[in-house]
Amino acid sequence: MTASTPRPATGFVSALRKFLESAAAGGIVLMVAAALAMLVANSPLASAYFGALHAYVGGLSLLHWINDGLMAIFFLYVGLEIKRELVDGRLASWDQRRLPVLAAAAGMAVPAAIYLLVAGGEPILRNGWAIPAATDIAFAIGVLALLGERAPTSLKLFLVTVAIVDDMGAVAIIAFFYTSQIDVVALLAATAILGIMFALNRRGVRSLALYLIFFGLLWFAVLQSGIHATIAGVLAAFAIPIVKTPGHPDAEDSPLHRLEHALDFPVSYLIVPIFGFANAGVALSGITFGDLLAPVPLGIAAGLFVGKQLGIFAAIWLAVRTGFAAKPGGATWLQIYAVAVICGIGFTMSLFIGGLAFADPLLVEEAKLGTLAGSLAAALAGFLLLRFAPLAGDSAMREDALAREIDSGVGSHEA
Repeated sequence: MTASTPRPATGFVSALRKFLESAAAGGIVLMVAAALAMLVANSPLASAYFGALHAYVGGLSLLHWINDGLMAIFFLYVGLEIKRELVDGRLASWDQRRLPVLAAAAGMAVPAAIYLLVAGGEPILRNGWAIPAATDIAFAIGVLALLGERAPTSLKLFLVTVAIVDDMGAVAIIAFFYTSQIDVVALLAATAILGIMFALNRRGVRSLALYLIFFGLLWFAVLQSGIHATIAGVLAAFAIPIVKTPGHPDAEDSPLHRLEHALDFPVSYLIVPIFGFANAGVALSGITFGDLLAPVPLGIAAGLFVGKQLGIFAAIWLAVRTGFAAKPGGATWLQIYAVAVICGIGFTMSLFIGGLAFADPLLVEEAKLGTLAGSLAAALAGFLLLRFAPLAGDSAMREDALAREIDSGVGSHEA
């Protein structure tokens, strides 16, 4: 679908439902890609697999093109999603933001603290503190999708919102803590390009093709600057115009909505699975249970599995008990706890940050091992908890009310 093709507004069923369905299906595809990577990495094809990833094309290895190139498009998609939620979605007001922001902040701080408690004794390992801090939204929604009606809609929405805030934190961490030496000239060029994009927005320019051209230039400038190139995706996303359309997020005259829909399929079904396939392959030959207890994998796995659930659930419980925020509707405390456990699936972002945190390939492999172990434990435990947790008696009524509330929004305002 081109930028000029109108998209009919279909209310609540359109953007929110489509996003959840896409994220769920994309998460399942990601699981398959990760499993396939593990199979290939431990098969006779292993040498070809690792050799292809480290083959150089155009001055960069194939793995580098995937992690810095394709993932910049993923971060563009994430940035569009964040801007939409901040301007015209579930993060548009402080009342909507307070619980997911608090939960996400605690869900990043506690895992980082646990990692440092386990692995921080060795200075070379401290740089991995942020690896267990992120939640993989596609994988997490994929797990919820397998549960069907056992996962209330209110909890799916809450998880998505927490993960979006989580993504903001991950982007900030990458920009501020995983940046190499700065090339001032390239950074000034990136700043100028970004300024032009915001100026185009202010002047009412709606051409997506023009914004995408400047995104390509911005990506190259950021790549040369020493800041991780994927940050260009988020910065570019915030420069793309959005038209506020509460309840009808498929506005045909909103460039941001059109681009987000256009990227939905390639990001969910191509870019993220390719990243997962390229980064999840860990050769298990010679690995023992003792290797899982090494500081890096143990710190990451404990951060994801223990830290995430502890931080998020404690934050929600305290917020509700103190009256700071209301409990997610239509869900029991056990179901809320189960979703806090599922937030420990760190896969995509954790693998990504792990590749930035360590220069030693052995430590990168250990980080992968810890990410896979912690994410798998969180997925299985969260799935089982939700599968057998009693349902809230009034969940259906509350979910219907939530759907009517979202579907009732009308109006159109440009931002």
